[in-house]
Amino acid sequence: MRHPDQDAQLDLDPDAGPGPAALELQDDLEGDTLREECGVFGIYGHPDAAAITALGLHALQHRGQEAAGIVSYDGSRFHSERRLGLVGDTFSRREVIDRLPGNVAVGHVRYSTTGATILRNVQPLFAELNAGGLAVAHNGNLTNGLTLRRELVRHGAMMQSTTDTEVILHLVARSKRARFIERYIDALREIEGAYALVSLTNKKLVGARDPRGIRPLVLGDLDGCPILTSETCALDIIGARFVRDIEPGEVIVFDENGQDIHKPFPPMAPRPCIFEYIYFSRPDSIVHGRSVYEVRKAFGAQLARESHVPIDVVVPVPDSGVPAAVGYSQHSGVPFELGIIRNHYVGRTFIQPTQAIRESGVRMKHSANRAAIEGKRIILIDDSLVRGTTSKKIVRMMRDAGAKEVHFRLASPPILYPDYYGIDLPDRGGLLAATHSLEEMREIIGADSLAFLSIDGMYRAMGEPGRDPANPKFSDHCFTGAYPTHLTDQTQTEPQPQPRQLSLLAEAS
Repeated sequence: MRHPDQDAQLDLDPDAGPGPAALELQDDLEGDTLREECGVFGIYGHPDAAAITALGLHALQHRGQEAAGIVSYDGSRFHSERRLGLVGDTFSRREVIDRLPGNVAVGHVRYSTTGATILRNVQPLFAELNAGGLAVAHNGNLTNGLTLRRELVRHGAMMQSTTDTEVILHLVARSKRARFIERYIDALREIEGAYALVSLTNKKLVGARDPRGIRPLVLGDLDGCPILTSETCALDIIGARFVRDIEPGEVIVFDENGQDIHKPFPPMAPRPCIFEYIYFSRPDSIVHGRSVYEVRKAFGAQLARESHVPIDVVVPVPDSGVPAAVGYSQHSGVPFELGIIRNHYVGRTFIQPTQAIRESGVRMKHSANRAAIEGKRIILIDDSLVRGTTSKKIVRMMRDAGAKEVHFRLASPPILYPDYYGIDLPDRGGLLAATHSLEEMREIIGADSLAFLSIDGMYRAMGEPGRDPANPKFSDHCFTGAYPTHLTDQTQTEPQPQPRQLSLLAEAS
């Protein structure tokens, strides 16, 4: 059986991605932005499996723009294409899809939260086991991945990547169970944290969701062929029917005999990630029965109830602030205006970041619509605030364009704690709200007033009476510090440094 990377380019093209200077500028432009997680997609039994997977990954592109990959199986061999860059950079070409034959495929779009963005970390990851091949695509982050990795290496495992997903492959391989699905469940019992997995073997498509349901996974159907994916928008793009959410702790298997469901974990109160509604999911997706667009509008309306001031226009920070701004405008009766125009074609820049370029960098992505804001009292609506750098530049841009007053509102509570489940957030020292008072933040940003959505208001916008501290309905740890799982890697005291890259293969990056 051919290893899938024989079908893939293993040496990186030096022109395939931005250099350190360009990435530094990109980070500057994204200084106030939550970094996306990852997206997964899998389909079983369709003759155009790889092409459909590519379309699904296009719909999930917002969940990760650093790399994409697809693994297919044609009944005798696995085939893989894994590349840095956007889905369309590779998978829109017919010759690439032709190199992925078979009626079953899994795919992944990546934003790196564990492991650097290098080709050996691009998923789906693949391994040869004694029962055949196994490809795994993973959305989420394991909170005991480093601890398990060290244990595996001590017992002779040879790691080829620096992502925690590879740990899952090794755990499956070392299980002594006879049947594959039992070995797979053995591996799941050892991992902690957040995961939505879509896996492919010689005979099966397997989906699994962590017992708390932190990361999303949905089941769809296309002409009788089952689909597993992160969001319903990936079903819509291919005309598939939404069937249901995969339940927290559920393992679902599809093969030639049909569907088999396993529930190997004791029932736990679900704690889906609240950031799926605030930022990560596409507005046209339905997450756990709720329209993301309508929820974000409700966040904006709740903001208007909690912190309205006399203003002339409501202005969203595009694109993530648009639905909340619509809700704010509708509730307050203040007109909605596109006071900021976003350039959707910035992408990665290769301009050397001189000081002059850096100072004007935010204008590469956003520009003021002077006609809508000049001489007016405006309220800016954004989804969240991380470091404050971009927010400061946008407020200054509004003043430079003639805004009379600039008020800033965030459609989520202050982010006070880091995330360990797949969101790339700084440590507490890098979070503006964790290190400054509300008035200090207002002064740093330069706004006339600043307010966040309250935690109870966020829950009320979700249709709950408020947050129940004894039984919170969502993973809201970034706001409250109430983490829903053990944080083994954060509490273990082993002195070895965390491996950010493979020392002997660093030159391959």
